[in-house]
Amino acid sequence: MLNSADLVVPDGMPLVWLGRRRGFRLRRRVYGPELMLAFCAQTAHKGYRHFFYGGAPGVAERLAEVLRERFPGVAVAGTFCPPFGPLEKMQQLRLLQLLDAAAPDVLWVGLSTPKQERWMFEFRPMLRVPVMVGIGAAFDLNSGRVRQAPAWMREHGLEWLFRLLVEPRRLWRRYLIGGSSFVWNVSLELLGLKRFD
Repeated sequence: MLNSADLVVPDGMPLVWLGRRRGFRLRRRVYGPELMLAFCAQTAHKGYRHFFYGGAPGVAERLAEVLRERFPGVAVAGTFCPPFGPLEKMQQLRLLQLLDAAAPDVLWVGLSTPKQERWMFEFRPMLRVPVMVGIGAAFDLNSGRVRQAPAWMREHGLEWLFRLLVEPRRLWRRYLIGGSSFVWNVSLELLGLKRFD
């Protein structure tokens, strides 16, 4: 799925550190919430139409309001909050019709990882949207629903700890189990015991 994307960026400091170790010149991470705000700031008066797909009920709508207030001129083509589980066939059809009628230039997808990557991979062939951006927690953070880690924690690879403390029931598995697996696999590769492509 990631290999089929047009662009994949390092959104976490460990990825930046590993990339640098591999010889890539990465100045810093590409933080989803900052990317969204910077894009809206630089294009607010260019007429791009934004569609926000994801988040808990009401979050995408609140995000659209926040962005309109902060960046006058941002055009919101629509919002959609999907159900928690997979979309049923009728829901898929309704969503495709909604997106076709809204005709967005940018479709921001704010689902958890890897759900958003799977969704974009599956739906990309059916959509006539020039740009889809998987933006993760940016919906919650930029709408003000969830507090953001302080900048010093974000820039030093500690955002995971802050988010775990703020939302332990939702994120414990991702950071404690998934994070441990990531550290283990990176260690194996750094020691030359295994190669991951």
